[in-house]
Amino acid sequence: MRFRFRGTRGSLSAPGAATVKYGGNTSCIEVRSDNDDLIILDAGTGIRELGLELAQHMPVKCHLFVSHTHWDHIQGLPFFVPLFVPGNELTIYGPPDPLTMTGIEAVLAKQMEYPHFPVRVTELQADIDYETLSDGQVVDLGFATVSAILMNHPAMDFGFKVHCDGKTLFFTGDHEPFYNIYEPGDEDYEDYEQIVTERNQGICDFLRGVDVFIVDAQYTEEEYVAKRGWGHSTFERALSLAREAGVGKVYLTHHETTRTDADLDAIHARLQSEWAGSGVDFAMAREGEVVRM
Repeated sequence: MRFRFRGTRGSLSAPGAATVKYGGNTSCIEVRSDNDDLIILDAGTGIRELGLELAQHMPVKCHLFVSHTHWDHIQGLPFFVPLFVPGNELTIYGPPDPLTMTGIEAVLAKQMEYPHFPVRVTELQADIDYETLSDGQVVDLGFATVSAILMNHPAMDFGFKVHCDGKTLFFTGDHEPFYNIYEPGDEDYEDYEQIVTERNQGICDFLRGVDVFIVDAQYTEEEYVAKRGWGHSTFERALSLAREAGVGKVYLTHHETTRTDADLDAIHARLQSEWAGSGVDFAMAREGEVVRM
């Protein structure tokens, strides 16, 4: 199995001279089996270039797993060329809309409605199937399995564990470690603390021992003070989870929109110094980087 980062930016794309090294496109990861079967994780703006490359070798058959339907994780989908071509086969998996109780197909169709986009979902020419996922569901693709687990984010958001060719990759989507919303001494503090502990432990157990851990690490600890509840983790908390779970290699992603290459280089250097001897092998995710497992 191998994978390629097609988009590593969080919240909003950030093109420009200051983001060339780590990339300016939003979340998208291309995953390939040894036989070249294709899984795509998220459909941020990074999926556009992938679609242009796939269009050179049609017909296309792929499985797209959407962690959640915030704009930065789906906004590239209307520009994914294989959707417009007859003979291509795509299956799109993702969470439901808990407010309207509709499936992933209805959620994604909304961004292609007038006046937001000139082409509607009903006009797409590819053969498209949709599967709305549930917490704990395992999808057997034949060449791989993809397991979904509910993460902590201000939307219904799944993390995906991909097992393929004897290797395992886990992608968090967007995730903030569960925390207690009550203060010590409050009536509900003890009960809620138990729930928080169980949920965090459940995620740790789910990813225990995976070969590659791709994790939302949008903020520094200092930034997190003002961002608590926004649904994103910090570099330090992501690495602590990786250490506890005993994962192989960590890729820190969902880079803050305003973060430049120089900023990320400086944070990486600081973390390397602070985490030296920790046993955690980590790197900043870089758009375009190909990793063979």
